[in-house]
Amino acid sequence: MADTQLKTSGEVLLAWLEHLAHERRLSPRTLEAYGHIGRHYLGFLERHRGDPQSLSDLGTVTAAEVRAHLAERRSGDHPLNARSLGQTLAAIRGFHDFLDRRCDTPAPQLALVRGPKIKPSLPRPVTADQARGLMQEPEADPDAEPWEAARDRAVLTLLYGCGLRISEALSLIRADAPFPETIRIVGKGSKTRIVPILPAVREAVDAYLALQPFPPEPRDALFRAKRGGPLSPRHVQATVQTLRGRLGLPASATPHALRHSFATHLLGAGADLRSIQELLGHASLSTTQKYTAVDAARLLGAYAAAHPRA
Repeated sequence: MADTQLKTSGEVLLAWLEHLAHERRLSPRTLEAYGHIGRHYLGFLERHRGDPQSLSDLGTVTAAEVRAHLAERRSGDHPLNARSLGQTLAAIRGFHDFLDRRCDTPAPQLALVRGPKIKPSLPRPVTADQARGLMQEPEADPDAEPWEAARDRAVLTLLYGCGLRISEALSLIRADAPFPETIRIVGKGSKTRIVPILPAVREAVDAYLALQPFPPEPRDALFRAKRGGPLSPRHVQATVQTLRGRLGLPASATPHALRHSFATHLLGAGADLRSIQELLGHASLSTTQKYTAVDAARLLGAYAAAHPRA
């Protein structure tokens, strides 16, 4: 049923963002990015056409106008790369799809616009030995407080042993531990999944809990900062940056690389893609399929290094 209350482009944009927030449950950062893209797009149309745009005006947008907007974003004061331009076009398509479905205002010429060609980037995991080194190194620092070293090891063990994102690991609360055999994780888009807990992960978290100096309030963050507040993602990132410097690892050895390694090493050990998709919380199997390319690249590298005719 068409929404007849929306008249101006600003009202439509606000309605779209509310739809993304409450029905699609996108994260605040994604909503901020979509709002930024929408304001740039509507501002371009107003400048290009010389008048504020109404809902009906948005239905007459042409392929040439959208291409001109993308060209402006590619060459402006803050030029976008091909990947960002592709994301911009995808957001514009989503905006007009909303207008079509909710406001009965299609923009048929949008189908004629093609996005830039983007070379797909592959995940860059660390090796099993490198992951092991990152998890063990915090406790090798003689200057670190024992409970903080145990905390950092527990966080990194969670990222690698369970394939969690930093935000997912740091969203755990004290009542979640000691861990049972599985835990429920709330990921992107408020999607929940069940993640098995390895004994090594449980042991690392238990060791941290035995040392940490704060009272065990059930609703407090599981991982605490030096002064007792919730541990920040920035601390985890800075810790891994320090550790990879000590271990001589490349800049690609990041906290998120441990999640990539979780998936790649499972795939190499024979796990099927659908199971890995569920463990990672990917909405689409195509996202998980990137790891098959990583594993194939590893096999080709081993072949090239070992075969006498390579």
